[in-house]
Amino acid sequence: MSRALRIGLTGGIGSGKSEASREFARLGVPVIDTDVIARELVRPGQPALAEIVARFGAEMLDEKGNLDRIRLRETVFSDPGLRRQLEAILHPRIRDRAVALTEQAEGPYCVLVIPLLVETSGDYPLDRILVIDSPRELQVERIAARDGLSESEIKTVLETQASREQRLAIADDIIVNDASPEHLRSEIERLHRLYSETGHDHTA
Repeated sequence: MSRALRIGLTGGIGSGKSEASREFARLGVPVIDTDVIARELVRPGQPALAEIVARFGAEMLDEKGNLDRIRLRETVFSDPGLRRQLEAILHPRIRDRAVALTEQAEGPYCVLVIPLLVETSGDYPLDRILVIDSPRELQVERIAARDGLSESEIKTVLETQASREQRLAIADDIIVNDASPEHLRSEIERLHRLYSETGHDHTA
């Protein structure tokens, strides 16, 4: 049975991944977001949440029994060893669910939004990788406006992520998101035509 072409969409924090994925969705493309899957996997009653509590303690839950994301992030953020332990709980589950959803996707192609694609060693069966790239200064501006973080906090976040060079090295396609929303939209539409044609050939 033929399947949709799998396009991995990645980029650093503040690069414009969310805007890009919304543009693909607007064009009717199935979009599978690993951040959304991650949130579903840590709902109360899910095995991944039980594992997180067993490893990091019941203080990772709020009074309603939901994951306290901020506390968990603060716990693992500055400790690479703890971060790897959390990733070992979540990443295989996220990957398996994302891949299962691609197999149900209809149309010539689907988009998997994977913010940490480089950091997870590209552990996804993808046909092409699209990197949304942005100059660092612009990333800092966007993150500050969106999340209200200080410059030093933003610097810390950026340092835990792959570098621009590492991301660009794995890219099949690149959109430099340093202009207007209209520019991003026209670039997405250009790639939509390419992926639709490639996907039709792939599934033919």
